[in-house]
Amino acid sequence: MKEYLLRVEEDNENERIDRYVAGVLADLSRSYIQKLIESGNLSVDGKNVKSGYKLKKGQQIRVVTPDSIIPDILPEDIPLDILYEDEDVLVVNKPKGMVVHPAPGHYEHTLVNAVMYHCKGSLSGINGVLRPGIVHRIDKDTSGSVLICKNDESHACIAKQLENHSIKREYRVIVCGVIKDDKGTVDRPIARSASDRKKMCTRSDGKRAVTHYEVIKRFDDYTYLRCILETGRTHQIRVHMSSIGHPVAGDEVYGNKAKTPVDTCGQALHAMILGFSHPSDGHYVETVAPLPDYFEEFLNKCEKVVKK
Repeated sequence: MKEYLLRVEEDNENERIDRYVAGVLADLSRSYIQKLIESGNLSVDGKNVKSGYKLKKGQQIRVVTPDSIIPDILPEDIPLDILYEDEDVLVVNKPKGMVVHPAPGHYEHTLVNAVMYHCKGSLSGINGVLRPGIVHRIDKDTSGSVLICKNDESHACIAKQLENHSIKREYRVIVCGVIKDDKGTVDRPIARSASDRKKMCTRSDGKRAVTHYEVIKRFDDYTYLRCILETGRTHQIRVHMSSIGHPVAGDEVYGNKAKTPVDTCGQALHAMILGFSHPSDGHYVETVAPLPDYFEEFLNKCEKVVKK
């Protein structure tokens, strides 16, 4: 159980309590805060209130978040496309549509369930029972390389490389519109959106985020890119490309929802190349995840349109 005590400042007077707390405690969603209010775990000056309650300067808010009941995460015999494996690490080519790790309401059919079955209990435990072995992740509808750590020593080493931005992460991306420059860099801080807690946005008070891109091929309505991450923020490539007017094709969150030549089932984004120094002796390991079928089909259809 965690307890937070907040005091209302003059600038926040007349603000709805659920909106105010969501802004201060960024890790808590507004819907979760509303549930805390309903269950009596959020009070103002010792009294229970409703979600629409308007705050007054000087009031004290008490927020209590109960301990979560974590269900057993069970191994599942789900086939894995293994790109590299040894006693310390595992690199898999995650298919589009698969969630990396369990979350409330989604405890089955994740990459973690599959990896637990494959590794038979040999996974790092640094990130807890919901994320055994997971040192980084990619979105559900992004396909490609994910690095799994089999022990805590390897996890700590890879986490340090991620922190130092020394891991090579190269993506293949199809974006909307035609990018004129052959290469470029988007250096814009990223933060969570104040209006939609599930989305990210470029904002001056966010964390530094840098994406390098290079044009592989231009089509009539799309551009095929190589994107290299210098940093690794949530939804980084999707947010950055949208911020320069070229959202990732098929991205229904940051894009324009325009119909694409093929059904992308989400963003046309693939984590292709992953390179890192091996935790055991530092030798360089690089893996390549082949483009998925839908991605190849998308490019082929764009080629045919250009030839016409």
